Amino acid sequence: VQLVESGGGLVQVGGSLRLSCAASGFAADDYAIAWFRQAPGKEREGVSCFGNTDGNTYYTDSVKGRFTFFSDNAKNAYLQMNNLKPEDTAVYFCAVGQGYGCYLAETRYDYWGQGTQVTVSS
Repeated sequence: VQLVESGGGLVQVGGSLRLSCAASGFAADDYAIAWFRQAPGKEREGVSCFGNTDGNTYYTDSVKGRFTFFSDNAKNAYLQMNNLKPEDTAVYFCAVGQGYGCYLAETRYDYWGQGTQVTVSS
């Protein structure tokens, strides 16, 4: 299984970025895909996730109304990030895990990408 994130970069406050996660080699029929992030000196936190079986999408409170999760039938995932704030600065990771439904805990996910840096300047 390979997950490759892209789309990170440097953006000003209020700007937008779209992150992409290209998944390959993952064959589970029921699965969840998630985005996590880790800011310098902080623990990794869940940002958003999607469960393909129930079709539900979840967001952590700090990004609701600003971030939107997309996924396609090829298990690729996207995170549209609008109205970015300095506190969104972090390395963003995508992750996939087998099974029904999603939740924002690292233990739910079996495979992880290498991460992409997002920096929001004020």
